Amino acid sequence: MAPRIDFIIAGAQKAGTTALFDYLSDHPQIGLSDVKEVHFFDDEGQDWSAPDYGAYHAHFDLTDRSRVWGEATPIYLYWKDSLSRIRAYNPTVRLIVMLRDPVARAFSHWKMEFARGGETHPFDWCIRAGRQRLFEAEPWGFHREFSYVERGFYGAQIEHLLGLFPADQLLVLRAEDLEAAPQPVLETISGFLGVPAPPPMAPRRVHVGQDIAYPSRVTEADEALLRRLYAQDMGRLRALTGISYP
Repeated sequence: MAPRIDFIIAGAQKAGTTALFDYLSDHPQIGLSDVKEVHFFDDEGQDWSAPDYGAYHAHFDLTDRSRVWGEATPIYLYWKDSLSRIRAYNPTVRLIVMLRDPVARAFSHWKMEFARGGETHPFDWCIRAGRQRLFEAEPWGFHREFSYVERGFYGAQIEHLLGLFPADQLLVLRAEDLEAAPQPVLETISGFLGVPAPPPMAPRRVHVGQDIAYPSRVTEADEALLRRLYAQDMGRLRALTGISYP
């Protein structure tokens, strides 16, 4: 069998994956794809009966086996069929999932889409009536841009992942911990990947949102709604990982 990549940072969007990718790029025993988000396993234009792994591997130098190789495409955790496609590619791959308070994640996601012009509606509409847009999407019920609420159901997504991969191949981390104290998080990741701990790294801020006048903020009513929506799923997440948010 041709070499396969060793690990994937599979989610979640707006949960520190860009910062993590940046930190790992400084680790001498870790090799990364030539772009941060390869978007291979969520590519609906790929023939999944005979996927072109050669095109995927072109993003890596897999001839260098002195390093473990990986990529970071945070939609994989959420996108329909991505995880099963990853399992078919390499059932022994190690998966890293970064999580963030789902309310903060949803608003950060909305700000990103608004800033780049993909979203024109206010946040309060998007997390209420705007959720109906997912049922007009293809595949049905999934949307790359407007899934502000849906990507925050971490418990269901982790449960799906653990139905495909053994628990010892999964590492779940909090973006808040990486931001506050990156070194212990990076040492945990190094141990998970079987490489030496990295040299000391100072905290850094990567991919901070655009500083523009946003027409929305998270109101108390918005937060209360989202906390109610996520409450049951947070219980599931806590049972699976020990991680929870208010």
